[in-house]
Amino acid sequence: MEIIEYETKYDNDIKNLLEELQEYIVSLDPYHFNIMKDDYKDKIYLKDMEEVNNNKGKIYLAQEDNKIIGLIMGVIREPVIEFDYERLNKMGDVIELIVTKNIRSKGVGHQLLSKMEEYFKNEDCCTINIDVFGYNDIGKNFYMKNGYHTRMMTVSKRIKD
Repeated sequence: MEIIEYETKYDNDIKNLLEELQEYIVSLDPYHFNIMKDDYKDKIYLKDMEEVNNNKGKIYLAQEDNKIIGLIMGVIREPVIEFDYERLNKMGDVIELIVTKNIRSKGVGHQLLSKMEEYFKNEDCCTINIDVFGYNDIGKNFYMKNGYHTRMMTVSKRIKD
């Protein structure tokens, strides 16, 4: 297995991994708010690529036997000063981390995350943030094992069926 940089020839592999992640999230959602529309993978691909292209982002892919088995996308957030908020340092955001279901728990995610952390360090980012779906216990445990901790949390309550 090797970690390679993104090339457009892998676009369909990326779309398929994005779709696989959404299917997983849909399966975890007890509220059934997350859905999978027919055009999901094309739309999320375009959204993610725009974010990567507009925010000094990077995409790394895990490849094994000429097959893409995982990906990580990260972007850099520049310092912000607003009326009620101040962040004086650059920050890295991981916007997608996916390892195909047949390969999980074999170190691929750790290698992808390490590669993105290296990129963020080289770009002088001080922190890295990653959003994780609250019901994704496997994902939360993975990040905790890799030195991340909960800094913010959204709580919700369903009030209508």
